[in-house]
Amino acid sequence: MAEIVPFRALRYNPAKVGDLERVVTQPYDKITAEMQERYYGLNPYNLVRIIRGRQTAQDTPQDNVYTRAARAFRNWIEEGVLTPDPAPALYPYHQEYTVPGPSPVKRQRRGFIALCRLQDYSAGVVHRHEETLSAPKADRLELLKVTRAHFGQIFLLYSDPAGAIERALEPATQGEPLEAVRDEYGSIHSVWRLAAASRIGQLVEAMQDKKLVIADGHHRYETALAYRNYCRAQGSNDARAEYVMATFIRKESEGLTILPTHRVVHSLGGFDWTGFAYAAQRWFEWEQVEVQGPVADWAGFFLTRLAAAGRQSPTLGVYAGPGNLGLLRLRKDLDLASRLPDVSPSLRRLDVVILHRLLLAEILGIDREAVREERNLRYVRQFDAAIGQVENGHAQLSFLMNPTPVDVVWQNALAGQPLPQKSTDFYPKLLSGLTICWLDGPDAL
Repeated sequence: MAEIVPFRALRYNPAKVGDLERVVTQPYDKITAEMQERYYGLNPYNLVRIIRGRQTAQDTPQDNVYTRAARAFRNWIEEGVLTPDPAPALYPYHQEYTVPGPSPVKRQRRGFIALCRLQDYSAGVVHRHEETLSAPKADRLELLKVTRAHFGQIFLLYSDPAGAIERALEPATQGEPLEAVRDEYGSIHSVWRLAAASRIGQLVEAMQDKKLVIADGHHRYETALAYRNYCRAQGSNDARAEYVMATFIRKESEGLTILPTHRVVHSLGGFDWTGFAYAAQRWFEWEQVEVQGPVADWAGFFLTRLAAAGRQSPTLGVYAGPGNLGLLRLRKDLDLASRLPDVSPSLRRLDVVILHRLLLAEILGIDREAVREERNLRYVRQFDAAIGQVENGHAQLSFLMNPTPVDVVWQNALAGQPLPQKSTDFYPKLLSGLTICWLDGPDAL
């Protein structure tokens, strides 16, 4: 059973911080070094100081990025920079955005923020759709231990074909939003507050029979599980550690967008393009694609070709430098059941699975452990950045991907078949800092 509860969100006080756009951030794992510096310069109360603070050579066990984050968090509460809402509530959250790409489309994604009871995957209520990396979880656990707060939301999908839950939330979104922010990508994020106990009770009941699939935030969800288990092991009966903050969004929503996450391969000893291309012919047909000029001139053309080919057969784009751009189409005569006997039929023909199992593991020698430890792979959303890293010598080749359909994500998650790491990129991201769940706050539950 899915259990959601209202909470008293800790929120930024506009009288203290001014423009909210200058203090909220993208999720911690999307903050590049350049973004980190920009956030630092925007406002002394920008959330980056807590969720992705600067590490220094002078850091010690007594004074480091985590202790500084905890100190800043406590100070901001004491100074009234962050203040708790007057009563527990659910928070409708809408995002208006333009889909990036050669043919921009405007969409609206509608959901709501609440607390969700943490449940092990084995309980069959919350399902992961992709595997995780080890380093981010260790980092987030340290931050959670010292702050006892959730600053960003887990992105959870639920199924409601009739849209009854979205309709029940509509009356709360008719007035001016509690918060409205335009992020650096032009997306508009609006948050309202729903505090009426009777209406909250109806929504809590309506969610009880829902299965939940993690769309984004796997590392944070598993970190929250680890923290719950840590508290239990300490003999604590603190119910607050049993919950995590999440945004719930309907799977059937027309506002859902998944972007591809391209793979950039680097630091392989003895890599040879000719040898790789020859070995790949065992399983793929190669189609050279001729382009001229800067990437911006031909990106749309190439992505259209990649999408069209992918509708016919699993297809990967590959770039290994000027003159080496093309499509790898899976051979029609390849027996995937024999080639990948340990992979379920629902996963065998997915581009990202074929890439990881055949090209990365068998030809390039990048096994699952190397992937988990991010030894030879970078994950890049922007097409031009994936190309650029090869052109500037920071990578040896890039695999250019089609997006994974949301129904494929949902079905495989419920079947217990997680995809490889970074198989999806739900766009736009949920901003961090719009609401904060402080486990030690008043009426935290």
